[in-house]
Amino acid sequence: MDKDLQTRILNAVDARFDAQTQFLAELTAHPSTRGNEQSAQDFMASELGERGYKVDRWEIDVDDIRHMPGFSPVIGNYEEAVNVVGAHESASKKGRSLILNGHIDVVPEGPHDMWDTPPYDPRVDDGWMYGRGAGDMKAGLASNLFALDAIRECGFAPAADVYFQSVVEEECTGNGALACLQRGYRADAALIPEPFAETLVTAQVGVLWFQVHLQGLPTHVAYAGSGANAIEAAVPLIAALHEMEARWNTDQAKHPQFGHVHHPLNLNIGKIEGGDWTSSVPAWCVFDVRMGLFPGQDIDAAKAEIETVLTDAAQKNDFLRNNMPRVIYNGFEAEGYALAEDDSDTAKQAISALELAHGAVTGGQLDKVSITATTDARFFGLYADTPALVYGPKAEAIHGFNERVDLESVRRVTQATALFIAQWCQLESL
Repeated sequence: MDKDLQTRILNAVDARFDAQTQFLAELTAHPSTRGNEQSAQDFMASELGERGYKVDRWEIDVDDIRHMPGFSPVIGNYEEAVNVVGAHESASKKGRSLILNGHIDVVPEGPHDMWDTPPYDPRVDDGWMYGRGAGDMKAGLASNLFALDAIRECGFAPAADVYFQSVVEEECTGNGALACLQRGYRADAALIPEPFAETLVTAQVGVLWFQVHLQGLPTHVAYAGSGANAIEAAVPLIAALHEMEARWNTDQAKHPQFGHVHHPLNLNIGKIEGGDWTSSVPAWCVFDVRMGLFPGQDIDAAKAEIETVLTDAAQKNDFLRNNMPRVIYNGFEAEGYALAEDDSDTAKQAISALELAHGAVTGGQLDKVSITATTDARFFGLYADTPALVYGPKAEAIHGFNERVDLESVRRVTQATALFIAQWCQLESL
């Protein structure tokens, strides 16, 4: 790329960074937990429309996507589960097309009194913006949008079609990104600025969510010995699942991209409920589980092993052996994805373009990492033959209290994204 143009693009990001920070604060102020994304998506659609993009705003219809590979069982009601896409249609189409993807949904914030300041009242302190979703991943959505703005400020537009995607459901199924594929949005590459500290994610785990439903035998606590405590029965089952987790994490079982990672597959008991009365032996218990999977690990085989583990553990309980636990899969059925295993020329060229952009901004090499979480990259890489680059800013305490994102890192990622777009898509005059 011409050095003068490169400098102009970098300076254009700097010139609008105060506006970008204000945009991020306004977006973070929307409490866009699952089912409550509409106001944030309205804001995003409005911003895209004002910039002249062709805006597609639609409600996801589960029947449209349930037959597609990568679909995950739906949690709750999908009414008003809204995706937004802003399309730039190139006049010349001389470059390579691009999807800029990010998710608008955030995880629940937990007790507000455990935050230093309200989670949806974003604040900036010592170069960090605090707020639920500021890092995961509204800063990435902002960097995608303002990277395009910087190119426009220089009098250019991408010389290929670009689709700016703001999707829902990333935190529990990924069905929002899947709905974009069903809608027909395809490109030569995808960029997803998830907050992994300016590194390129070359492998990510898959994720499986399931619930275990247990029955007990209720009785007055005075006669507890004649009942069966469903909550206490969950304890050995959870222990058995952790033993399975340990087996899956042995060196012999690890995927090559995770050979250097100490414990890549994490099992989490994320929620447990049970019982109706303190002085009654509980008749029921339900606990929710998240389990990681390696790239290439078969989901059906993983389910079968999980169910066998639970059945074997239940056989050791006098009551459960005649009242077996029931497993319900709800939420993530996500396969792992390894960009590192994509040896296509397209993937190599996309990675090279990002390496050049990152180097031009930071002066350093682009580090590559394998992560123990999942992202929407799998949909593009596994089901659309589209290399998906996950590269975003530095954030801390995502999914925790006092979530925050490093604003200087956001600036650098925006600059690198703008240079990547210019290199990958090429440019045409406005």
